[in-house]
Amino acid sequence: MIWNKRFEYPNSQRSIKGEYDISRTLLPSVTTVLNATQPLEKQNSLDKWVKRVGEDEADRIKNLAAKRGTAMHFYLQQWLDPEVKGYQDLTVVGQVAEPMAKKIIEKGIEDLTEVWGSEVVVHYPGLYAGATDLVGIYDYSESIIDFKQSNKPKQRAWIEDYFTQLGAYAMAHNYVYGTKIDQGVILMCTPDCYFQKFVIRGKEFVKHQHNFLRRLDQYYEEQHR
Repeated sequence: MIWNKRFEYPNSQRSIKGEYDISRTLLPSVTTVLNATQPLEKQNSLDKWVKRVGEDEADRIKNLAAKRGTAMHFYLQQWLDPEVKGYQDLTVVGQVAEPMAKKIIEKGIEDLTEVWGSEVVVHYPGLYAGATDLVGIYDYSESIIDFKQSNKPKQRAWIEDYFTQLGAYAMAHNYVYGTKIDQGVILMCTPDCYFQKFVIRGKEFVKHQHNFLRRLDQYYEEQHR
C-alpha cells in the first residue's frame, strides 16, 4: 500500500445540524439526506424496535455502537496514516474496538494498493457533502471505501443505504476531481470480530447513485415547503 496525495481535500467537519461548511456554503451531509428521506417501512421497523426494547435501552445500544465505531475508526486511521496524532481509547469500549480494527486490517486491507486520502470530505458543489473513510485504488479499481462496525452480521439487503452513501461520495469526488470511481467497498466487523466485505460496482453502483439523486430531490422539496 502506498500513499499518493493527488488531491487537496477541504478541511470541514459536520455540524450538529448535519451540515458541512464548504467555502462558506452550508451543504447537507449525505447521511442527513438519507435519514430525512427514509422509506416509511424502514422508519416503522425502527420504531417497532425502539418500542420493543424501550427507549432507554435503544439509546444505550446506539450510543455504545457509536462510541465503538469511533474508536475503531480512529485506530484504523492511525494505522493507515502515521501523521494522525492522538491517543487510543483505553476504556472497555476501546479494548473491544481495537481487535475489530485489527481484523479489518488483516482481512480487508490486503487489496488496498493506493491511498489518495483518509477521512476525506467530499462535496458536490451547491448540493451536498460528506466524509468517507478512504479513497484510492482497491482491487485495481478507483474506489470509495468505508469502515463499519455492526452489532451483528449483516445481510446485503439490509445495508442498501450504505451502498447509496458510497454512490453519493463517488459522484461528488468524480465531479470535483475528475476521477472515475466506479466501485464502493464496505469493510465491516462485529464486536466478536466477525468480518464481512461488501463490494458494489457496475450497474448496481449506478442504480444507487440514481437512488441518491431521487432522495436528494425529495430532501430539497421537503426543505422548501
